[in-house]
Amino acid sequence: MEPKENGNQPGRVIEGPTNPMVTPLLNDLYQFTMAYAYWKAGKQNERSVFDLYFRKNPFGGEYTVFAGLEECVKFLANFKLTHQEIDYVRDSLPGSEEAFCDYLKGLDCSDVEVYAIPEGSVVFPKVPLMRVEGPVGVVQLLETPFLNLVNFASLVATNAARHRFVAGKSKSLLEFGARRAQGPDGAISASKYCYLGGFDATSNVAAGKLFGIPLRGTHSHAFVSSFMSTDEIVDKVLQSADGETTCDDFISLVQTWLTKIQYSPSLSGFFSETNQSELAAFISYALAFPKAFLALVDTYDVMKSGIPNFCAVALALNDLGYKALGIRLDSGDLAYLSTEARNFFCAVERELKVPGFGKMIVTASNDLNEETIDALNKQGHEVDAFGIGTYLVTCYAQAALGCVFKLVEINNQPRIKLSEDVTKVSIPCKKRSYRLYGKEGYPLVDIMTGENEPPPKVGERLLCRHPFNESKRAYVVPQRVEELLKCFWRGSADEAREELPPLKEIRDRCIKQLENMRPDHMRRLNPTPYKVSVSAKLYDFIHFLWLNEAPVGELQ
Repeated sequence: MEPKENGNQPGRVIEGPTNPMVTPLLNDLYQFTMAYAYWKAGKQNERSVFDLYFRKNPFGGEYTVFAGLEECVKFLANFKLTHQEIDYVRDSLPGSEEAFCDYLKGLDCSDVEVYAIPEGSVVFPKVPLMRVEGPVGVVQLLETPFLNLVNFASLVATNAARHRFVAGKSKSLLEFGARRAQGPDGAISASKYCYLGGFDATSNVAAGKLFGIPLRGTHSHAFVSSFMSTDEIVDKVLQSADGETTCDDFISLVQTWLTKIQYSPSLSGFFSETNQSELAAFISYALAFPKAFLALVDTYDVMKSGIPNFCAVALALNDLGYKALGIRLDSGDLAYLSTEARNFFCAVERELKVPGFGKMIVTASNDLNEETIDALNKQGHEVDAFGIGTYLVTCYAQAALGCVFKLVEINNQPRIKLSEDVTKVSIPCKKRSYRLYGKEGYPLVDIMTGENEPPPKVGERLLCRHPFNESKRAYVVPQRVEELLKCFWRGSADEAREELPPLKEIRDRCIKQLENMRPDHMRRLNPTPYKVSVSAKLYDFIHFLWLNEAPVGELQ
């Protein structure tokens, strides 16, 4: 879709969605059949209110990170069906009248309003992430795209946040999942939302360019095994970091250091001879990237070859004023190997008098997930950075978040969706949502009220009720009250709306909100459920409407 001016801020252009495939046709057929039926019945312009929310937190946890809002706003700002798309819709609806095509030609989101919780916020079940208001004909066509843009984004951001929690603040987290993601869009989206959820960098170059995410990466086993010997290295010259001297034979310098390590009293017992083709690969890579030398050391044998070879190259670089970054471990017992590697680096620092050598970065990869990182923490390890791919970007532990988009009001008349499964009963009417904080500064409860109810006040006692369980209720005296829903799209209205912050600010919001949660809500196993409630007045109205809409059975 071509970017167009935002109706309420003339001259300001909002770009289209990141993925050009996100168009009004990214929809389920029944959205268009309903749009046609609305139009046929003359209902297409009736004012509707829909809530987008989810019913259960993912991964067995008690929190979710909301993501995908920016892409939804970009979609809204550029919503327009092309002539070719309209022709296809007409052909897909046999018997539809030509006048419906004229209706579709004039369709945009200039009369739509979207109120949402800011992206990157910690959110909970039942509370609307987005409230979408507007003519029912066009809002119905937003359901599938919005759910598509929010479901995976929020799921993978939450997955990233959970990995960050178990790894701890001090570790670097690197997203390495592009090759295992579900297609190109899965890879790009995962990189973006993993960064939002607390990861530090990605290996995905396209995502780095699109979103400004820091890039990280070194080389693979293929690069190491592609070398046979140091004879393959033609250019052996390396200029010093300060540019004042030149080493004419970097290979010889490395070999000298390898010999020193081999015959060093405290290091001699670790290895005898190293793999020379691996050494050639390391030398070649260091010559290419002397300022960013980080080697994959497990192609042949970590402790008998990879680590000594790395150290020899790193020490040679050190002679020329460069500082090697560290190593990556991609197989084996990561707890043991990282500890042994750290011990080796520290021994080099002591024995060969190289300050700071013991602080080399140790990066670990190899199908890591929450459980393996937690296990490493319990065993004890010396890993500084985790490269995580498959389990992160595919959200292997849970396939989908399960967001839904439900009509809660039309023509100022509240509507409810009933079910024998009470978790699927919707909460009717246009609502306002608040987060209430306690004395310790932690969030205590989220509460939904009717739109026209007075907001909760600091220091005033308030009854919070479970939406469906009459025995679950509690009084709360909030020390701080935060209204959750803010206007992010107001169509062609002149009133101001919230600006879309840059990704870095959204990431900072996410990290800050997660840090502000009570620890028992965050723990991996058996977390304490966070309370979501409604006001007493809304509770009464829900159950009044429920009884009013549910048919009365008859026993014979």
